[in-house]
Amino acid sequence: MASDRWMIVGLGNPGPRYAETRHNVGFWVVDRVAGRLGIQRFERRFDGEFASYAEGSRSLLLLKPLTYMNLSGRSVRRAVDWYKLPLERLLVVHDDMDLPLGTLRLRLGGSSAGHHGVESIIAELGSDRFARLRIGIGRPPARERGRSYVLEPFPPHERTLAERVAEVAAEAALVWYRDGLTVAMNRFNGMRVGTEEETLAP
Repeated sequence: MASDRWMIVGLGNPGPRYAETRHNVGFWVVDRVAGRLGIQRFERRFDGEFASYAEGSRSLLLLKPLTYMNLSGRSVRRAVDWYKLPLERLLVVHDDMDLPLGTLRLRLGGSSAGHHGVESIIAELGSDRFARLRIGIGRPPARERGRSYVLEPFPPHERTLAERVAEVAAEAALVWYRDGLTVAMNRFNGMRVGTEEETLAP
């Protein structure tokens, strides 16, 4: 049995109503990671959609909580507890209004910055010492529209870039798994996806 386990969690809301919304880019990224690894199906476990991928003694666990965003921590804690997963081997992928569309950031620890899914995970785990991959979605023109903004689909003029960001983020998540957080941060933090300067990790 694989003993060297790592887990990528993508945050979002379940069901077709939310599938294309800005708040669900975490799900998009996990689906693209699964596609790159040839994973064809998820199963229902830990109050979420779950899959695993083995590479020798290492294994990568993928999780999309189906508890709705504000209760994401419940699903994550069940999986972390089941596998006795050290938090330094956990990566949470989520949308972030503080970053413009076309950017992503990896970091270790820190506050939830108002993201209710991350807030729930911190509360359930009793710690913030896990890695995050923040996907920029930009801010709405009016700050008070934040809640409705994240639950809206990307408009057509942003959709292509959003999908490209999800692809790059999937690559970043796999670099985190295979080469570690520092390497992933050095390669992807500061990248402007969709520009002539964009570079992708091999």
